[in-house]
Amino acid sequence: MPVQRLVGNGMDFADVSELYRLVDTGRPWDEAAEELGEQNLARADAALAEGHTATARDWYLFASACFRVGQVPLADTEPRKRELYRKLIAAFGAAGALAEPVTEHLDVDTPAGVVSGWLLRPTEAQNPPTVVIVGGFDGWREEYHIGATYLLDRGIAAFLADGPGQGESRLFHGSRMTPDVDKAFGTVAETLRVDGRLGDRVGIWGNSMGGFLAGLAASAGEGFAACCVNGGTVRPAEILDRYPRFTAKVRPLLGIDDPEQARVAMERYRLTPERLACLRVPLLVLHGRPDRMFLIENAHTLFDAAGSPDKRWAEWPDGDHCVYNHSHEKHVLVADWFADRLSASMAGAPSPRSVASSSRLPKR
Repeated sequence: MPVQRLVGNGMDFADVSELYRLVDTGRPWDEAAEELGEQNLARADAALAEGHTATARDWYLFASACFRVGQVPLADTEPRKRELYRKLIAAFGAAGALAEPVTEHLDVDTPAGVVSGWLLRPTEAQNPPTVVIVGGFDGWREEYHIGATYLLDRGIAAFLADGPGQGESRLFHGSRMTPDVDKAFGTVAETLRVDGRLGDRVGIWGNSMGGFLAGLAASAGEGFAACCVNGGTVRPAEILDRYPRFTAKVRPLLGIDDPEQARVAMERYRLTPERLACLRVPLLVLHGRPDRMFLIENAHTLFDAAGSPDKRWAEWPDGDHCVYNHSHEKHVLVADWFADRLSASMAGAPSPRSVASSSRLPKR
């Protein structure tokens, strides 16, 4: 897990440096990360006792990030994974309790099982639009909290979702990714639309394998008004072509123990040209050219085949997977794009006639 991913997704740089140092001395990754998380919890509790709620909230978020990073390499069969996951949920929830409005934990029953998530609402916004944010094989909802704050700053609510087979939905509700996964996100979108505090326009922002899920959901006619694919692909199984060890991530996602059966099952998840032709909502695709997790040509295939008359391509010549190494630049682009596409003035407006604008951002 590179520095840019850890820092860009909410971990304090001092904790990242200390985590690497401790691991280099022989400390197990999960133990070192837990130790740092406990230190941050103590700082948060002390700040809260002194009435410094903003400071306490930050330390709770840093604690949650440490626990989240610590559990990543652990298998589902290891009790330590759930132990650390409970800690990360508790710390994130403690931070959310100090937010205004309070961050809410929601469980949504869907055709593909329970989807657990966090609802973050902007201050003083009446019936704001909402963006569902989803991660991939092992980078799950809390990892994308930083991106959600950019939406909040623009008056947009965010629902950080653990889809079927991810995070809390998998570890504590037994949900697995199945061919009904698009219906799961459709149910989530409908749940948000009927919440009287939110508006009726819902977007979806998928990262890594979650980019595939976002494209799948948006092309299913399940009520999404805009779609962002960051570091995604038309075929998530492509990662197994280059990194066969990633079967260890695929097996628990699908709930299939046999590695070969899991590989075959993962091959069934594809965004075909026929399916992508049904993706008619505004589309933003972001990718880094050197990305070896999901190749840029497969992201191009998704973009080119999408039927949306309003679509934008953004490419970073030096971008890593999910463009973690241009975190702020990526987040402002995505947040501004959603603000433009989900604004009240866009409701019912005809689709822009400009097609497939290709924004290739300069190398920094």
